Amino acid sequence: MNGGDGGEAVASSAGPPPPLDWKFSQVFGERTAGEEVQEVDIISAIEFDKTGDHLATGDRGGRVVLFERTDAKEHGGNRRDLERMDYPVGRHPEFRYKTEFQSHEPEFDYLKSLEIEEKINKIRWCQTANNAVFLLSTNDKTIKFWKVQEKKVKKISEMNVDPSKAAGNGSVASASVSASPNHNLANGGYLGRSYNCLSKDAPFPPRGISSLRLPVVTSNETSLVARCRRVYAHAHDYHINSISNNSDGETFISADDLRINLWNLEISNQSFNIVDVKPTNMEDLTEVITSAEFHPTHCNTLAYSSSKGSIRLIDLRQSALCDSHSKIFEEQEAPGSRSFFTEIIASISDIKFAKDGRHLLSRDYMTLKLWDVNMDSGPVATFQVHEHLRPKLCDLYENDSIFDKFECCLSGNGQRVATGSYSNLFRVFGCAAGSTEATTLEASKNPMRRQVQTPSRNSRGLSSTITRAVRRGAESPGVDANGNSFDFTTKLLHLAWHPTENSIACAAANSLYMYYA
Repeated sequence: MNGGDGGEAVASSAGPPPPLDWKFSQVFGERTAGEEVQEVDIISAIEFDKTGDHLATGDRGGRVVLFERTDAKEHGGNRRDLERMDYPVGRHPEFRYKTEFQSHEPEFDYLKSLEIEEKINKIRWCQTANNAVFLLSTNDKTIKFWKVQEKKVKKISEMNVDPSKAAGNGSVASASVSASPNHNLANGGYLGRSYNCLSKDAPFPPRGISSLRLPVVTSNETSLVARCRRVYAHAHDYHINSISNNSDGETFISADDLRINLWNLEISNQSFNIVDVKPTNMEDLTEVITSAEFHPTHCNTLAYSSSKGSIRLIDLRQSALCDSHSKIFEEQEAPGSRSFFTEIIASISDIKFAKDGRHLLSRDYMTLKLWDVNMDSGPVATFQVHEHLRPKLCDLYENDSIFDKFECCLSGNGQRVATGSYSNLFRVFGCAAGSTEATTLEASKNPMRRQVQTPSRNSRGLSSTITRAVRRGAESPGVDANGNSFDFTTKLLHLAWHPTENSIACAAANSLYMYYA
């Protein structure tokens, strides 16, 4: 795949890159043993900005928390520039808490008698300007455009009415005190009057203040202020599952179960419906939209996935309403493999374009699939994530775990992919030609605790005819890498890969874990 550094491109021609050795970096919001997690604190969205210098998380309580990188900021430049100047650069990105703000509040739709929860579904970073960062956040119904900027805090300095602080505390000359018999004092005071004009606790001293400092406005400190610039509301009848910025920097899309709308960032009271899969009769409904994303460089191209396991590529230049797709990517099911759960586990929960725009990554319940946008005959690689859970599908259906929506991500150089699983585990797979990398890590301070390198297993049947097709990562049924039974209550749904380095941020309940390699 394209999009890597020059050195890595040379390495890939000589053979697949070696598996990465992942190490713990940081944790924010770590739970103590036995501490109960509040529902509102559970993280529901994670997103790096394009530079990798900022990270945002959203939670079920409607809050957005921002983190900023500290290791490069100390030298005042990005990592690559510092390396060129021979600055000592830290081994891995380090972040610190920057600020947080309440993005959404719980609402009630009186017309539909429907509660709208405040949970943040998605966060997307927009282009920065004038030392301010901009981002979009959305709950089920309403999208908001935020500006976060440092502002100087204006503070009024105190008057030095305390006699112990009078000396040398200002610039007013002591010669201003008159020596006349009336004993006039500095600043218009007179001994015949009461001197507690400021307060009873701080009267003027009887002989005046030799150097009185008048209050002045100072602005030494700065604070971060988040301001909602625009609210994009009342455009979706169903729950919003995706938002995605366009590469033109001016527009974005929002998608719900049946429609995709196109917005201009500057116009909040109007959007254009570009995809509508709602049938005339809702009883004829067979599939819904599950995720949508713009192409990273082509402003006219976007992809959306469906609950039937297909991905459609559409071209906005073809027509105003893009009911017809330019390409469709789907894998044909093997004959005789159909069951009650086939359609449920085929539903795609997340799609991501690679940085170069050439490849698409999709996550369904059982697998990760990598697609080449120039080849719609089938995926170029399939990675088994939950194959060991196939015998347990009935139990997963009973407890609704089969409907969990796991996210996926790609490395900046396109050589690896990652996704989450149960028991707070996540998987990293190598997708370069010939790679057998399949690593299982745990969201804890010891990520390699459950580490087992699983051998690759070539696919059989239809997908073996696909160029460079691989199927890796299958494990023994019903147990994790240590032989322990899976905990379906602890699930790692959300994770993000740093855009330029091998660093992953992932959410385990209310804790944000970061790893590097």
